Amino acid sequence: MSVQPQLFSEISQLLELARKRVVTSVNQTITITYFEIGRMIVEDEQNGENRAEYGKKLLKDLSLHLTEKFGKGFSASNLQQMKQFYLSYSISQTVSVKFINEKSETDSRKSNLSKGQTVSDLSQIPQTLSANFNLSWSHYLKLMRISDINERKFYEIEAYKNNWSLRELQRQYDSALYARLSLSKNKEEIIQLSEKGQILEKPKDLIKDPYILEFLGLNEKSSYSENDLESGLIDKLEHFLLELGTGFTFVARQNRITFDEKHFKIDLVFYNRILKCFVLIDLKIGELKHQDIGQMQMYVNYYDREVKLTDENKTIGIILCQDKSEALVEYTLPEDNEQIFASKYQTVLPSKEDFIKILEEN
Repeated sequence: MSVQPQLFSEISQLLELARKRVVTSVNQTITITYFEIGRMIVEDEQNGENRAEYGKKLLKDLSLHLTEKFGKGFSASNLQQMKQFYLSYSISQTVSVKFINEKSETDSRKSNLSKGQTVSDLSQIPQTLSANFNLSWSHYLKLMRISDINERKFYEIEAYKNNWSLRELQRQYDSALYARLSLSKNKEEIIQLSEKGQILEKPKDLIKDPYILEFLGLNEKSSYSENDLESGLIDKLEHFLLELGTGFTFVARQNRITFDEKHFKIDLVFYNRILKCFVLIDLKIGELKHQDIGQMQMYVNYYDREVKLTDENKTIGIILCQDKSEALVEYTLPEDNEQIFASKYQTVLPSKEDFIKILEEN
């Protein structure tokens, strides 16, 4: 008797979910344990008379004893990282993952265990810690090196919410995602980024300027066509979806629309599940022209009138170009525009100096 496909599928899903929960639980336990080790080291150092010299000796001696009993993973440098982890996350700051636990306090993550108290059961650790340490230890090694607390909290939230691997987290940080999203936001909206991550409520929320397409491997000065750019994005679709952001699904490439016996092709069509709308992307080599904006307006109007369903929101159009005139975009589009956007793209990660220029231009 053959196994029913539905039964096999349901059991497979259950096992996959169980595996994910086990991994999450293990990661959380390791992270909380390292946080507590860091706390104990810091508190012990504070009792030393010559703290600097005492601290060095403490880590060296502690490393020898722990390695002898528990094996690898407790070098002096690793213990120093645990100490730094505690110092980074015990400094007064608002709880970073409000969407995970709405009842979490927003005062501090500092442990409530009294000085010198030993941990015989991980359940003694305050729930606010376990509620907020949801990533792997490797993720936190990266995060704690981000000095700006608001920026650190943003990446922590987004990494958890989008299930970023360590490599994906590193890529988003290297491409200055937080800074790019902050460019068009006021002070209150930037604070919201650090408390809730990226929230998509209106079309403008999903727009970045510039988009970073370094994963294509195209040298910024080399010659390539719009077709080369489009083919590269399709070949690296997983990377492009990561750059586009939350909620995007791929729909079509070179999507043909026809009216009055004339044919037009939209480069890329996506759908955003959160905003519940189609997102059309047109690729342009060189400087943006007003005809390009008019063409995108036509595409968007066609989708709104002929393709989208009545319960879906208005279509969004994004023109990706190498260069643009802000004045041209402003005067070509209506003042109340919420559907058409023009953004630059870069095919290499910007250097620190280049990104400062980007910030100054916006």
